[in-house]
Amino acid sequence: MLRLALTVLLLCISNTFMTFAWYGFLRRPGEAVGGAWWKLVLLSWGVAFFEYCFMVPANHLGREAGLNLAQLKMMQEVITLCIFVPFMVLWVGEGWKWDYLWAFLCILGAVFFVNRSALMG
Repeated sequence: MLRLALTVLLLCISNTFMTFAWYGFLRRPGEAVGGAWWKLVLLSWGVAFFEYCFMVPANHLGREAGLNLAQLKMMQEVITLCIFVPFMVLWVGEGWKWDYLWAFLCILGAVFFVNRSALMG
């Protein structure tokens, strides 16, 4: 159980870094970040390095906890949304749409189907 909890924690940290690496420079709609695109790429790679420092051990621990690859991927996708939606609304300043909730529920359905055999015994 501890390995599973550590997997979730490390995936949350990893996804936070990755969200900022990919989208952190898109602060507000209409706001341009000054500088050349290659500087943004280098900055993003620097931030993404830390994502890998958490993602790789998370996947390793998840496998040791008995998760298969599909389960790890679905867990990562749900965590990504849990990190991305507040980031999008609070950091970037984009508005909430109810369609996001319906899409999120579809992904939760995918989580159910990936884990159905484990849940049903």
